[in-house]
Order: sequence, then C-alpha cells, then structure tokens
Amino acid sequence: MRELSLNILDIAQNSIAAGASLITIEIAENTQAGELTITVGDNGCGMTEEQLKNVLDPFFTTRTTRKVGMGIPLFKLAAEQTGGSLKIESEKGKGTTTSAVFKTDSIDFTPLGDVTSTVTILISMNTDRDFIYTRRLDGEGFELSTVQLREILEGVPLSEPEVVQWMKDYINEQTNILLGGVNQ
Repeated sequence: MRELSLNILDIAQNSIAAGASLITIEIAENTQAGELTITVGDNGCGMTEEQLKNVLDPFFTTRTTRKVGMGIPLFKLAAEQTGGSLKIESEKGKGTTTSAVFKTDSIDFTPLGDVTSTVTILISMNTDRDFIYTRRLDGEGFELSTVQLREILEGVPLSEPEVVQWMKDYINEQTNILLGGVNQ
C-alpha cells in the first residue's frame, strides 16, 4: 500500500467484520527513538490460536468473499522494511490488537498519508460503532472519541456532513498544533 493510512483502514475494516463495537486507532511518534507506532485495537470476536498463527499467511482468510487476505502481511512487510516490527495479540471473544513499529529514518518508511480522511470515513460510514482516535508525538497528543461526540451531539448522527467536516477540521487542527505546523 502506498500510504499507512490505507493499512489502518484495512485493519479497522477487519475489526468491523469481526463484530467490534469499539475500535481504537493510535498513532504515536517518538522522535528521539526515530519510531512511529500504529496500533489498532478492537473488542471484536478475536481469533483462535490457529487463526493467530495463520494471520500472516496471505492465502489464509476467514472471509468467504475471497480466498486471499493481504492486509496484515503487507502491513508487516512495510514495518519490517524499515527495521521495525509487527505484533498481533488476540483472544477469542475479547478482541484483537495489531501494533506496528516503523523506523522513521529508513528510506523505506512509507508515508503516513491522509489519516484524517481515513478516520472520518470510518466513523461516518460505521455510525453503529464507536471509535477512539489518538495521535501522540513524544508523549503529547490529542484524542477524538465518538463516545464523547455522541454525548455532546445529543442524537445528531455522526454521518451528518457538518459533523464530518467538524471532525476533519478538528483532527487537522490538532495534528498541526501537535506537529508544530509541520506537514502531517
């Protein structure tokens, strides 16, 4: 994939397919260590030990619509090409957490891409689920939680164009503040 935001979208879609009602997405950068960590967690159905062993095999998938699953293997490859790693923890009936570490100084570091659009699309297209998006830089950061948004909006759908635009503006503004105006 050309940008990591597409990997995030793919993994979050896996969470949705696994019946998750809460999906967390965290992007954390440690500039001193030269690392970017992307973590996607959910409270979906989780995986058995056998499924967990096979999840990196592109020819293993639980989907019935196609016979290959390239998302996780490609995410792992992107991380490992930078000298990073991928870790997946899952428990049947409890959920799954996928975490990839990327070395940002590597020539093979894939650009992060348009995370703002990825997050807002996930939220606005899956209004029956909750999302928590967190962005951190050297310990500082911000969070967007649909749980909190629902309380504030008092019944206004998260798919309303004005709400979607507000989420985009909020994420972009907070990201710019966090990165000091640096291009995301």
